[in-house]
Amino acid sequence: MAPLAYFGINSSGLSLAIDLLILFVVVFYLSLIYWTYADARRRIADPMLVGCATAAAFFPFVGTIIYVVLRPPEYLEDVRERELEIQASEARLHQLDEALCPHCDYRIERDFVRCPSCLRKLKERCANCSRPLDQAWTICPYCEADVPGLSSPRPRRRRSMAAIEADQALETSGSERPDDEPTTMPATEAGSRTRGSRPGLSEGRARPTS
Repeated sequence: MAPLAYFGINSSGLSLAIDLLILFVVVFYLSLIYWTYADARRRIADPMLVGCATAAAFFPFVGTIIYVVLRPPEYLEDVRERELEIQASEARLHQLDEALCPHCDYRIERDFVRCPSCLRKLKERCANCSRPLDQAWTICPYCEADVPGLSSPRPRRRRSMAAIEADQALETSGSERPDDEPTTMPATEAGSRTRGSRPGLSEGRARPTS
């Protein structure tokens, strides 16, 4: 079978080159349709709009160019991550502004002096400026007045931990002493033994010899 003549030229090499070019254009066209569908699924949440974008890609090259111009600028995953980050930031800000009552777990704010649910006192007021004070404060940060009635529990914890560590160090040092180490006799005990041994010696000296 004679090869097809393109442009009125009967050449097998030219026919092969044109056939490969047509094959490349068809594959490229189909790949653009698939790329438009895949990219639309990653950027558009509505399935109908995804189908419209894919249908527009069937117009050779023009539909894909129009989709590239009109497509959303962000992926759906990026939008979800940004929303989660915003929600986490809002939750952190909400935790900074509000807390829970230690007695009834009612939602309170940090400036509350009493819980509006159980009516228990949460904080003391500064005697100088009447601002609410935290239990860990020893000085009012608003007016620099001393707070003698409030004491911080953290120093007590540190002192107790230091005492526990000192006791443990003493125990370990006592347990690490070898058993065969000669112990020094106290001076009082040595003196009492020396004084107790003197009568025996004097009796031995005064005993007459036969």
